[in-house]
Amino acid sequence: MTKHPHQPEPASVTTRRPTHRPTRRPIRPRTGRTAGAVRTALAVLTTMAALTALTTACAAPTEAHPDRPDDADRSARPAAAASLDGVWRTDGYGAFVTIDGHQLRTYETTAVSCLPGSARGVRTGPPGAGGRVDFAVRDGARITIVPRGGDTARLSVQDNVGHRALHRIAELPARCHQSPAKDPRTVFDVFWHTYAENYPFFAAKKTDWAAVRARYRPRVTARTTDDELFAILREMIEPLHDGHTNLSAGPGRGYAGARPGTTAPTPALLKQVDAATAANLGRDATLRRWAGGALSYADLPGRLGYLRITAFHGYTDRDDHDSDVAELDRALDAVFTKARTSGPKALRSLVVDLRLNGGGSDRLGLRVASRLTGRPYPAYRKHARNDPDDPRKFTPAQPVQVRPHDGPRYTGPLTLLTGPLTISAGETFTQALLSRAPAPARIGENTQGVFSDTLDRTLPNGWKFALPNEEFRTADGRTFDGTGIPPTIRTPVFAPEDLASRRDPALARARALPTADHRPPGETMNHAGVTTGRKP
Repeated sequence: MTKHPHQPEPASVTTRRPTHRPTRRPIRPRTGRTAGAVRTALAVLTTMAALTALTTACAAPTEAHPDRPDDADRSARPAAAASLDGVWRTDGYGAFVTIDGHQLRTYETTAVSCLPGSARGVRTGPPGAGGRVDFAVRDGARITIVPRGGDTARLSVQDNVGHRALHRIAELPARCHQSPAKDPRTVFDVFWHTYAENYPFFAAKKTDWAAVRARYRPRVTARTTDDELFAILREMIEPLHDGHTNLSAGPGRGYAGARPGTTAPTPALLKQVDAATAANLGRDATLRRWAGGALSYADLPGRLGYLRITAFHGYTDRDDHDSDVAELDRALDAVFTKARTSGPKALRSLVVDLRLNGGGSDRLGLRVASRLTGRPYPAYRKHARNDPDDPRKFTPAQPVQVRPHDGPRYTGPLTLLTGPLTISAGETFTQALLSRAPAPARIGENTQGVFSDTLDRTLPNGWKFALPNEEFRTADGRTFDGTGIPPTIRTPVFAPEDLASRRDPALARARALPTADHRPPGETMNHAGVTTGRKP
């Protein structure tokens, strides 16, 4: 995952501690997951980009559950676990994993490089059920490996949804034992190959990556300065307009992609947003807050509930997944009480505001979704690019389920407020609710359009960069990468003229909606309540 320092948040969220983002990350320490709450200017998109990349590509499809360890662990059933010591290659993700007794190490590889990864784990105890072994990663999420036979295994990260398939190999390639050159041409080549072998969206972005190399490689020489090299690498990826691409090359040299037209929030804008939201909630509305303000709730007249979620990570000063889960559950237990979910005083409708959600952990998003349904249903499928030569080839799709929480749940009419600052895990959470019954109304504007965890890498000279390597698809195969998830009711989000007058038309529209099934016009549902298509 990734996380970078949070951006400033709305006034009502100012008590929030700056943290590093835990979730969605590649195999590496939690140094800062991207897209985390609302940050300043391009940082909001850097954070999203930093949202990690380690979680999906499975050998066989399984269904993830937010209230359990990775479901891959449940499905592993070797009678006597073989030793996990040795060298392993991942499906997709361009990585090797080595295990030597109690030590785990990772390597980031391309056709021209093999560099030590940032994750180093230490085994926390003896093997568990099915041979499961846990590794603690300093400043990072726990890594779990479960054997699937002598030569295959599955790796999962505590705060990610999904797992990776591992295959035993005889030894690390020779290049993994060599000290990498740090000259500008080598740095360029590693950067270019990482994208060439992992980025899945060149066709969608109408980008000829080989032509990009032909154009820019001749400009790099042994005498190219850091400023010149940074400018070249930035020029290469900027036309992708991808919010999960970023490059950090030292003080004063940072870049984070974004969809054209995205306005990154400033402290002044966030203050205006908070004022407009408060004005449209009404004087009598009392926002109760948790997680330093990242989670807030208010009861509104007419038995309407308003729940705002500005991040799916960094809920406590500890900045670890277990504490995030505990704080999230504390908030959800206080919101989804028996009185609000059943009986004569139950909510007639619920508004969930995601317009400033910079992302975080997909697993936390599923945890919220589990409070919003009384039946299990498919959230989405995810897979990772799995062929360095062919961007059309992916790992087997891994289905992810939403399963009902064991306790009070709200199952009535639901409205989601979204916009271009609904990013990454904020979008996978939105996607996870598309097949909910009754279907939610989506008011506002398209989400940012970045769903993949980020593949976080280090260049030979120490520079950091990230890119997406996965697709998230709906149960029926749709993808919203690039475009974002569209609203069912299009309404301006944080337009300057509205904020100047403390107006919030999206929230006002949500409050005026009748409490009914909010499927888009013409869509029907099957017997399980899943949207299947349009009426003839």
